[in-house]
Amino acid sequence: MNPFPLRNKAGLTEAEFLDRYNPDQYKNPSVTVDVLVFTVTSEAEQNERKVPGKELKLLMIKRADHPYIGHVAFPGGFVGEQESLDDAARRELEEETKVAGLYLEQLYTWGDPKRDPRKRIISTSYVSLVDSSNLGVEAGDDASDARWYVVKTKEELAKRVEQDKGYVMESLQRVSLESDVDQVSALVKVTKSVQGRYVSVEREVIERDGIAFDHAAVILYAIDHLKKKIEWTDVAFQLVPERFTLEELQQVYELILGKEIGIADLRRKIAPMVIETNQKKTDAAHRPAQFFRFNPNWNADEQ
Repeated sequence: MNPFPLRNKAGLTEAEFLDRYNPDQYKNPSVTVDVLVFTVTSEAEQNERKVPGKELKLLMIKRADHPYIGHVAFPGGFVGEQESLDDAARRELEEETKVAGLYLEQLYTWGDPKRDPRKRIISTSYVSLVDSSNLGVEAGDDASDARWYVVKTKEELAKRVEQDKGYVMESLQRVSLESDVDQVSALVKVTKSVQGRYVSVEREVIERDGIAFDHAAVILYAIDHLKKKIEWTDVAFQLVPERFTLEELQQVYELILGKEIGIADLRRKIAPMVIETNQKKTDAAHRPAQFFRFNPNWNADEQ
């Protein structure tokens, strides 16, 4: 034990300070977690390559209570006093959708004082990428429904203003979610400011049509995050089955990045990440395609 403990300006040791500390001297905001679970599935229609295309989908629940009753939202809820953020995210996801056992990555923390009409609520969002082919979804807890929604974004307006050391770009982004029973959307104002080496991006929901809280802005942030991460990690392989063809993987890359990628370029990019199998996908309408699987040791192979 230190015979000369450190004291603050009031002459208190840490033990004395904590003994006298009043936890009610500051108003405490509530803390919540939200979980974004993305998947990629095949469209019913074929694309110009004469193969089924892919759709990016997001697992959403429908709120059964105020605020935003009847609106779609992420699975999520309040964090218990003795609960970690990670544990709360896993618990809320399972309670509201019956989905468990997913790897969740912390995405961002949202703290706008007016983001929730009830009170000051700070929310930490998590993201997970899954192959949903064997994932059952069922609404539970305070969710009246839970299902997959096709995610689409569209820029409706953009304006750039030049400044001395950079520029400000303002755009309006339409976020649309569509399921087999309904379609909802929101309009988000995105302001990107570039001043020398400093870049900031603000997202503000200015119009809601069925999407609760600031969740449309969170969706845009998450998609931007995936676009950056897919360029330098193996995250795309979380969205394909255990066995996949290069064309199926190509469609996932193109869907996330929003642009076409040549199959030769893709081969070079993912060469160390895949292992060729001795199996082929047979389809009466197409040539047999080689199946591949993910190489979990690709990083070690490069070192």
